[in-house]
Amino acid sequence: MYFGFSKREYNGLIVLIVLIGVVMVIPTLYEWLHPVKANTEAENKALRELKLVMSNSAFKDKNENIKSRSKVKDISKRKVSLFKFDPNTISAVQWESLGLSYKQAISVLKYIEKGGRFRETADLKKMYTISDEIYEQIAPFVIIQKTDGQTREKTVPSYVKQEFKNDLYPANKPVIVEINAADTIELDKIKGIGPAFARRIYLYRQRLGGFYKKEQLMEVFGLDSLKFNEIKGQITLNTLRIIKVNINIAEFDDLKNHPYLKYKQVNAIIQFRKQHGKYGNIADLNKVAILNSEIIEKLAPYISF
Repeated sequence: MYFGFSKREYNGLIVLIVLIGVVMVIPTLYEWLHPVKANTEAENKALRELKLVMSNSAFKDKNENIKSRSKVKDISKRKVSLFKFDPNTISAVQWESLGLSYKQAISVLKYIEKGGRFRETADLKKMYTISDEIYEQIAPFVIIQKTDGQTREKTVPSYVKQEFKNDLYPANKPVIVEINAADTIELDKIKGIGPAFARRIYLYRQRLGGFYKKEQLMEVFGLDSLKFNEIKGQITLNTLRIIKVNINIAEFDDLKNHPYLKYKQVNAIIQFRKQHGKYGNIADLNKVAILNSEIIEKLAPYISF
C-alpha cells in the first residue's frame, strides 16, 4: 500500500496553493495601489470641533474651580476676632466675630435656648452650622464653665434670650401638657419635643389607648431616658382618658394593633374565649398559655370585662 495523488487531485492542490498565495498578497497590493490620503476637509472640521469642545470643557472646569476658590475667599474675608469664650453663654454678635454668619449664630442660640448644652469642646462638631475649618480655628479658645448644679436656664445670659426673642423663631415657653388629651400641636409646646417626637407620641398613644404612667413615653421610638428626664416635669396624665377594650367582645381587629400584643397572642386570647367562655377578671388571662405575667400586668389598664 502506498500514498499518492491522482492527476486531478494534484491539479486541485496546485490551484489551492495559488489561491492562498493570492489572498496573502492582496492586502499589500491594495495598500500600494491605494495609499492613505491626508485628512479630508470634513475630517479636519470634525477635529477642530472636537478640540473646541475639549477646550470649552477645560474652561468650564477652570471656571468652576475659580468660583469655588472665590467662595472660600469670601468666607475667609469675614472679619474674624478670636477670643476665649464659653459657647453656652456668648451672644450672636460674638459668634459672628468668631466667623459664623448671622443665621448660623442664631441656629446655635436656638439650640441652647431649647435646652442644648456644650459640655466639651468636641460637642461643637455636632453643630452642622460650624464647619471643620471654623472649628479648628476656634477650638483652642473654648473655655466651658461648669454649672455646679445650676440649671441650664441660668447659664444662658439675658442678652442671649433678648436677641433670640427678636428672631423669627421665638423660644418655646415651658408648659404643662396633659398627654392623654393633647394633639401634636400641644405636644410640640413641650420644651425638648419637636414636631417629629410630637407626632410619634401621638401615634403611639393612639395604638396604646393612652398612658397610665409617664415612664411609658420611653417606649416611643427614639425617646430615651435623657429626653424623658428633660420633659417629665412638663407633662401630666389623666388615666380616666384611657380607652379600654372589652376583652369578652373584642375581635381580632380590635386588638391586633396594640403594642403590647403580637398577632399569635391576640389569636390565642380570642380562641381561648370561644372554647372556655368569657373572662371573669384579669387573672383569667393567666390561663392563656402564650401570655406571661409581665404582659398581663401591662395590659391590665387597657382591658375591661
